[in-house]
Amino acid sequence: MADPAPRERAPDERRFTAMYDACRQRVWAYAAARAGRQIADEVVSETFAVAWRRLADVPDPPLPWLLGVARNVLRDGYRAEARREACTAELARWAPRPSGDIAEDVAERLAVLRAMAAIPEGDREVLILVAWQGLSPREAARVVGCSPAALRVRLHRARRRLLRAADAGAEAEAEAGAGRAEATGGPAGAPAPARGPGAEAAGRPVRPQMGIVSEERA
Repeated sequence: MADPAPRERAPDERRFTAMYDACRQRVWAYAAARAGRQIADEVVSETFAVAWRRLADVPDPPLPWLLGVARNVLRDGYRAEARREACTAELARWAPRPSGDIAEDVAERLAVLRAMAAIPEGDREVLILVAWQGLSPREAARVVGCSPAALRVRLHRARRRLLRAADAGAEAEAEAGAGRAEATGGPAGAPAPARGPGAEAAGRPVRPQMGIVSEERA
């Protein structure tokens, strides 16, 4: 008698292929933001290998479940120090130092990425899940294995730390600008120009207007 297995597997194969096509890039982006692009490809492969073996357990929508698997792969397979170093290098690659006449929105994005690289890994993870992956706090809570209430507390704390990191980065940029002005013959001790309405009057660097810290979805 002919083996019926290929016919029986067809619906599962179609479901898996659709899930892979829909979610692969977002799983890769999550892994790259957490641990760098060199590791991300391996994490994606292992994540979807687990998804295939446990296809009956994959819920709908599958993305939070897949990101939870990717998180476990990262935790079990890569040391925290290695993840931190790779993540810092990856975000630095996304956020080169601006030079010349750069557009305001690009400068803001670079400020966010530099601030993201400066905060603890746990804070960075919840921001990545909610702000970059677009998960709700309830979905993100399933990924990290905590209650939605605890996730909201972590998210609020992460946003505050991100803002502090951005402020520190803006102050450092202003100091560097003052040093460059002095080195090129500008007035000694003159502060670097700040961007934004009222910046000149305030005489201090302006915090980037970062959508990533919005409380709308919390």
